[in-house]
Order: sequence, then structure tokens, then C-alpha cells
Amino acid sequence: MTAPCLSRPKISIVTPSFNQACFIEEALQSVKEQSYPAAEHLVIDGGSSDGTIEILKRYSSQPGWEHLHWISERDRGQSDALNKGFRTATGDIVGWLNSDDRYRSGCFQTIVDGFQKHDEADVIYGDYTWVDEKGKITQVRREISFSRFILLYHRVLYIPSTATFFNRRIFENSEFINTDLHYSMDYEFFVRLAQHGYRFKHVSGLLADFRWHSSSKTVTNAAAQSKEVDEVVRQYSRPLRRCPTRATQTLGLRVLRTAAAGARYFEKLFRGYYFGQWIPSRRLAAERGRN
Repeated sequence: MTAPCLSRPKISIVTPSFNQACFIEEALQSVKEQSYPAAEHLVIDGGSSDGTIEILKRYSSQPGWEHLHWISERDRGQSDALNKGFRTATGDIVGWLNSDDRYRSGCFQTIVDGFQKHDEADVIYGDYTWVDEKGKITQVRREISFSRFILLYHRVLYIPSTATFFNRRIFENSEFINTDLHYSMDYEFFVRLAQHGYRFKHVSGLLADFRWHSSSKTVTNAAAQSKEVDEVVRQYSRPLRRCPTRATQTLGLRVLRTAAAGARYFEKLFRGYYFGQWIPSRRLAAERGRN
């Protein structure tokens, strides 16, 4: 096992950014508020023109923000920006935080504890919440133990990138984001890592807030995202590749997705996750300071 066994491993956070001035301050503050002494925050901006650069300049010039490093230049999109950050990161543990999301209090310590307890893990992910455009918490998303079958076939990516952290050896082994993908890059990355034998571990605890808003790619490009996901699953699924026709492949995918959804829903129901999914937002806001 590499450096995550250390008592205080360094954590690198990579944030791809492009014209998210209305949200990026919350992302920056959420890293700062971890109060973790061995951290760096790498913001890879694609040439924003909405005030993002002014925000980055302002924060990075202040005392106490020495952990924040950023660049702004034209790139080939989010996947390219992420790879730049992953290649630059010097941490033993690397996180992926989109510029419109934010970490919850105690996230870093939970992850450090997780890697120390599960020193065989290459990827650790936790639970998270959904928040709306104004940051109001709308839903709790407690997740299941890792399953390669559910990961590959379920229509919903149940491993949230915003609450996922990687052992740096993944990047030392030249595993990076596929820059040909624009909507399902996280899904393909996780599936590929699993198929290459990297080990995933789920830890309990609300680690991050995933933001739903009108300009996010998840909302504005749902059809393109679905199409890209379908192509990825066909690429990695051995049973589907054996189907003799496109029609039988499509039917097979429907059957496998139904089975994967049933398995995930059953586990979440068995663990009682659905009963606490819509906890009143006031209570969740209070919990944000304790998780």
C-alpha cells in the first residue's frame, strides 16, 4: 500500500471549472473549511469569462489560502481539465470536486480514516445529498456496497464523483479520464477501473452536496448523456458483445438493467435508506456541520 497508510496523507482536490462564478466560491470554501493541514486544491479553469477568474485571484492572494492553485486556459472540455489536474496533483489521495458542488464538514477526515481502515482500497466513495440551485438540501443519497454488476448495468451511476476519492497509484498507473467522452466520463472511468481490478470501498457518512441546477450538463443534456452511457455499457459488457444483432443487444441491456435496478433498490430498501431519503432540509442543514 502506498501513502494513504500514512498518519496524515496529503489530499489533492481537482476542480474542473468553466463559467461557474455563481457556485465556485462555495466549492472553494468547502475545501478550506475542512481545516485539513495537508491539502491542495487545484482549480483547472477552461478560460471563464463570467467573473470566475476574479474570484480565484481574490482567494488565492489571501493569507491562509496557500493550498489553492489554479490555471485558466482553453482546453478540450471537462475531461481534459480533470486529466490536467490529476497529472498535476501531488497528494496521496485525490478527490474530484466539480465547481458547482461542495464538500460537507468532516469529509476529508472520514476519507483518511477510510483509507487507513481499508488499506486494500483503491477508490473510496461515500454518501451525499442533492441540493438545489440555492444550496437547499432536497434529498439524502445513502449508497450501497460496491457491486461491479450494478455499476455496469444500472442506469443510475450510484458512485458519485463528488464523494469519491482515489489512491494516487491509479494515476501513477496512467489511468485517466477518456477525453472523447463529455457526459459519461465518470461512469466509464469507474467501470474501467473496476474491470482493471482496482478495489472500491463504500464508507458511511454524508461527504458532499451534489447540486442540481438548470445549466448543469446532467439537466441540459440528458438525452446525449443517456446515449453515451449506452455506448459505454455495450463496450464493456461481454454478454452484450456476444449478442448477434442490435435488437437482441438492446433487449439484453433492458433485462440486465432491470436486474441491476432491482438489486440496488432491494439493498437500499433492506437497509432502510429510502425511509430517511427525504429528511426535512432544516435537519439536514444542521447535520452538514456534523458530517
